[in-house]
Amino acid sequence: MPVRGIRGATSVESNTKEEIFAKTGELLSQLIQKNSIDAEEIASIIFSVTDDIDEAFPAAAARLAGFDFIPLFGCREIPVKGSVSGLIRVLIHMNTEKSQREMQHVYLHRAVQLRPDIASR
Repeated sequence: MPVRGIRGATSVESNTKEEIFAKTGELLSQLIQKNSIDAEEIASIIFSVTDDIDEAFPAAAARLAGFDFIPLFGCREIPVKGSVSGLIRVLIHMNTEKSQREMQHVYLHRAVQLRPDIASR
């Protein structure tokens, strides 16, 4: 069975555990809903944050949502001049027979700036 990647991103206005968890939860919820994902289909999830987010791990929000058995990985992005700050990105690897074109990527809040073409779908 092929493994497909599903991308998503969101933004936070404040670097607090509560907001990081809330926005990560919202993003994961939309990715799962739009792609009709069963947790058993998820091979792994990679989270990344911009260098200004350091109060909580977005992956901890996934653990709270019940993703206990899924391998999760977190990383920090390099600071690039002119980049959007306060971003949380997610890459879900999913075992599925669906084609890559069928994957529904999700961009929320200020993260829409990253991929307005996808966010407008």
